[in-house]
Amino acid sequence: MREEDDNNDAELSQDERTEEFLHLLNKHERTLSVYVTGLVQPLQDAQDILQDGKIVMWRNFGNFTEGTNFLAWARKILLHQIFAYRRRAKKHQHAEFNEDILLMLDAEMDSEMLEKKWINRELALKNCLAKLKPEHREIMEMRYRDEVSIEKISGTSGRSDTAVYQLLFRIRKALFDCVKMELDESKT
Repeated sequence: MREEDDNNDAELSQDERTEEFLHLLNKHERTLSVYVTGLVQPLQDAQDILQDGKIVMWRNFGNFTEGTNFLAWARKILLHQIFAYRRRAKKHQHAEFNEDILLMLDAEMDSEMLEKKWINRELALKNCLAKLKPEHREIMEMRYRDEVSIEKISGTSGRSDTAVYQLLFRIRKALFDCVKMELDESKT
């Protein structure tokens, strides 16, 4: 009977460990997402790195010391994931790679300030997107959310490729100006 109790204690410990990891990850997920997307483009690559990083975090959670800074620990893991991604990209695309620049950017990113800044920008962008004509909002979503090519947007909208490029430029400019105005208003 005692051996069964020990097994239950071990399972409870594992359950508690899982619960603690999920709690910490959930608490900091937004900040970690902003961190990775700030260092990696395109967005899909950043999301892949974040997913892979979460798996690495879980596998290494036994090495995390309870009561220490989870966010700093997680960012370190994600930075190593970004380095690995950049190395792979360099091999396949001959991309320029400089770890010193990434380390400098990492040091510059104050998590709380960065998160607040991006949350404010995101809210401002949502407000500005809501102000767009439905047709313009649909074209923006096709291009940037759904990653539809200019050629396909041209075919769908009945515009030339050049007209779509020009329209996207005007919409982006309008959104930029609107977001800037919203952020300026929120400061006062």
